[in-house]
Amino acid sequence: MTYEKFSADNAALLLIDHQVGTMGWVKSIPFEELKRNALMLAKAASILKLPVVLTSSMEEHAQGPLLSELEQILPAEFASRVKRLGIVNAMDDENFAAAVKATGRKKLIIAGVTNDVCTVYPALSLVREGYEVQVVADGGGSPSVMADDIALRRMDKGGVTLTTTNQLIAELAGSWATPEGGQLVQVLMTALQG
Repeated sequence: MTYEKFSADNAALLLIDHQVGTMGWVKSIPFEELKRNALMLAKAASILKLPVVLTSSMEEHAQGPLLSELEQILPAEFASRVKRLGIVNAMDDENFAAAVKATGRKKLIIAGVTNDVCTVYPALSLVREGYEVQVVADGGGSPSVMADDIALRRMDKGGVTLTTTNQLIAELAGSWATPEGGQLVQVLMTALQG
């Protein structure tokens, strides 16, 4: 199998349901770490001008609003986010599926707030549809370590490539010596010091 790295020129980022209520249900990774990783991904996408699709589910209910910081980092994407009405697999929502297709990219990076529900189903659906998918494992979590482990194993077995926030940002940067690479180093360093 040949491997072509994901880059700003060929990939898009899908951030699924990073909502304040849902984030509180995640116990396999600390809340602050999950939040930091999701925001680092958003900042990296902004620096690299990566196409981004944001989606939320039932913001008026227990899930709550998307992280307000996402609006500051990705204002246009936040404004055009796909608001799903409880559809579990985001790819079953025609507006989300259309937004993903509209990116024109066949390499997709996914971070969903819960790996065991929000991430696993769209990731597997997109692999079946012929996309190359990387799931940022620490850009989400699950209500238990076991739930997270099983979800990650299921995705891995289903053809999804698993990665981490730092690993993905390094891959997208390609070189720290470029102007964008220098900005990405700052994102990493700020997060690691905070």
